[in-house]
Amino acid sequence: MNHAGMLARVKKRKRPVEAGAQDQVEVKFKEVTLYLVERKMGSSRRNFLTSLARSKGFRVEDVLSDDITHVVAEDNQAEVLWAWLMGHGLRDVSRLAVLDISWFTDSMREGRPVRVETRHRIQVREPVVSVSVYCSPPTAVANVSQYACQRRTTTENHNKIFTDVMEELAESSEFNESKGPCLAFRQAASVLKSLPSAVQCLEAIQGLPCLGEHTKAVMEEILTFGRSFKVEELRCDERYQALKLFTSVFGVGPKTAEKWYRRGLRSLKEILTEPSIQLNRMQRAGFLYYSDISKAVSKAEAEALGCIIEETVHWIAPDAILALTGGFRRGKEYGHDVDFLLTMPEMGKEEGLLLHVIDRLRDQGILLYCEYQGSTFDVSKLPSCRFEDMDHFQKCFLILRLEQGQVEGERGQQRDPGDSRGWRAVRVDLVAPPVDRYAFALLGWTGSRQFGRDLRAFAQKERQMLLDNHALYDKTKQLFLPVTTEEDIFAHLGLEYVEPWQRNA
Repeated sequence: MNHAGMLARVKKRKRPVEAGAQDQVEVKFKEVTLYLVERKMGSSRRNFLTSLARSKGFRVEDVLSDDITHVVAEDNQAEVLWAWLMGHGLRDVSRLAVLDISWFTDSMREGRPVRVETRHRIQVREPVVSVSVYCSPPTAVANVSQYACQRRTTTENHNKIFTDVMEELAESSEFNESKGPCLAFRQAASVLKSLPSAVQCLEAIQGLPCLGEHTKAVMEEILTFGRSFKVEELRCDERYQALKLFTSVFGVGPKTAEKWYRRGLRSLKEILTEPSIQLNRMQRAGFLYYSDISKAVSKAEAEALGCIIEETVHWIAPDAILALTGGFRRGKEYGHDVDFLLTMPEMGKEEGLLLHVIDRLRDQGILLYCEYQGSTFDVSKLPSCRFEDMDHFQKCFLILRLEQGQVEGERGQQRDPGDSRGWRAVRVDLVAPPVDRYAFALLGWTGSRQFGRDLRAFAQKERQMLLDNHALYDKTKQLFLPVTTEEDIFAHLGLEYVEPWQRNA
C-alpha cells in the first residue's frame, strides 16, 4: 500500500464516530461540558457512560480541549492524572474541575450537574485518601486453601457487599455462556465468604487464592465508591434483566429464556399472551404458581414440610431413612425449594417408594404438581469421568400445598394483604438412592454447589480419584472405595470432616 493509501486509512480511523451524536439530543446544561478519561475506565465503559450522560442532557466531548469544564476520571492517581492533563497543552488547566466518578454518578442519579464538593475533586496537593489508610491488619491467608472443601464456611458472611456483586456478575457470565469468568467470580465469592472478617482494603487479601486481577478490580471499585458500576450497568441491561426474569420461572432454563428474548419478548405477560409459545407441563405449573414459588421458603416452612413428608413416608414404610438436604441442612434460614433424600435400610426396597409417596400426597389433596423420573442408575457404567448436574437415582419434582396453620408459630412467608387463601405453593424435590449410594447422594445434595465442585476437583487433582453422587473410585488402585457415611468419603480423601453447616461455600 502506498503512503497516500495509508494516510487515507489513518484519517478514516481517526474520524470521530460520535461527532454528531450530541447534536441529536437536546443539551440541557450548556454551562457544563464533560470529558471522560478513558484510562482505567476502559473504552466500552466510557462509551456506555457517555451515552448515559448525553441521554440526560449533558454535553460530552470525545476530545480534550479548552471547551471542557469538567474532567471525570475513574481510579486514576492524582499525580499521574494531572501530569497527563498538563501534557495536553491546554490554555488554563487550573480552571478545570477535575473530578472522580462519584460526582458523575451523583449527577446521573439527580439528572443534573450536582454541586462540586471537596470529596469529588482530584487534587495533587490534597489527593483522594486511599482506602488502605483505614485498612485493618491484613487477613491471614497462610491457611486459606484454593479448595472450598478445605475451608469452613458458615452462613455468616462478612463480605456480602462483595459476594453479592460477584454472584450477579457470575450469573451474567452464565447467561453469556462465558464459563471462565462465571467460574472465576463464583470461586472468588466462595473464598470471600470463608473469611473471618470484612475486607477493608486490597492489601488485606494479598496472597488469597482464586482472586484474579478482574475480581480485584471489582473489589477496588466497591471499596472506593461503595458500589459496582458493572452491576449498575447490568441493572440497566435489557437482555440481562429479561433472562433473569424468565429463568425465575420453574422449568425455564437459560436457553429457553434466550430464545424468548430473541423473539422480542420482555415480560412474563407477553409470554403468556403469545399464541406461538407452547409451554411444557413444568413451565405451565411454573407460571400458574409463580407468585408463590418465586418467593423464598423459610426454615419454618421447610420444617413444616419435613413433618408432612416424614409422616407420609413412614405411613408407607416405617423403617425408611429420610433426611432434609440442600441449604436448610447447611443452616440457611431461607431457600428457593426444599430437598429431601429417602431410602430403605435393605437394598432394593427403595424401588417404587417414591411412587407410593406421590400417591399418598395426592390422596391428602396437597399435590399440586409432580414430575417423576425413574432410576437410570447402572453400576456397570461406573466410574464416570464426567460429572453431570443430575444424578441417575429415581427422583420427583413436586409443588405441594402448605397450609399456613401448619407452619409453627406462623413464621412462614408473609402473605400479601389481599391474599386470603391461607396456604402457599412450595417447590419440593425428593430423591431415593439405594442405601449403598446414600452417603454419596447425601453429600452431593447437601451442597453447596461450589463446595461439591471443589471436592470433586480436589479428589481428581490431589488424590487421583473420581467422585460424584454415585461412587468414589481410586484410579491408582483401580477400585471403588467402600463408603457408608459422609465421614468415610472425607477420610478416603485425606480431608478433615466438614460439618454441613460449614459447607456454605
